[in-house]
Amino acid sequence: MLLTRLLRLAHEFRRMPRVTIDLMAASAASNDPFYHEMVKRYHATVRRRHPKYLFIRQMVHGVALCRLPGTFDEYFMRVEGSARRNYKKAVREGCAVRRIQFNDHLEQIREIRLSADVRQGRQMPEAYRRGVVTSVVDPPSRSPLHDYPYFGVFLRDKLVGYAGCMVAGELCSLEHILGHADYLSVGGVPQLIIGIAQHLYHHHPQVRYYSYGMYFGGGEGLRRFKRKFDFLPHRVDWVLGEEPAGAIPAGSGGKA
Repeated sequence: MLLTRLLRLAHEFRRMPRVTIDLMAASAASNDPFYHEMVKRYHATVRRRHPKYLFIRQMVHGVALCRLPGTFDEYFMRVEGSARRNYKKAVREGCAVRRIQFNDHLEQIREIRLSADVRQGRQMPEAYRRGVVTSVVDPPSRSPLHDYPYFGVFLRDKLVGYAGCMVAGELCSLEHILGHADYLSVGGVPQLIIGIAQHLYHHHPQVRYYSYGMYFGGGEGLRRFKRKFDFLPHRVDWVLGEEPAGAIPAGSGGKA
């Protein structure tokens, strides 16, 4: 079994497609300065030398990436059947995904963090286990090209999962996602991942790539979870985008 998994990983690594992602930094110059700095910091981080493998960069080889097709319906059919069934189950149970103001839900977020000490076989950070939740101070964005939205999935009025994303030009990076351990069987986390993608089609039509961290860093269970939502390993050439890109207004159409 171990040999089979290693051979599969080697096969996936060799077959990684290569893409170029434009973070459109120049277009952030007219937004709040927070977003221009956010893009520059992210670009510097993804291109930093890997702490263990000095010949490769931090987030270039093996980025878990979904290339968004032209419509949400196409995307929905691209995720695996089990993920679609979980999504539909959550809808039947009465769950709904919407954008939230993080600071309006600090107590519910604390409850979600405290609901499990161990996830994916790893102990949660000490701050999470102590229920520490810090308010965010991100300023409102003035452009669909750059933002840092938070999303929640609600079972009626109860928050049962939340996520934070960075939108930077052609990229939406799922930076953090967590579900309440007592409600995972409802299907809220799959609904949250898919619901964020749907939000992108309506509000950030310039986004072409939806990412979820690195593909090869976690265990097979996490890789399997990412594959269900079409997050597959890619090699990425990151472009800071110092030249202005054509701004696309929110709600103006689908993906290129």
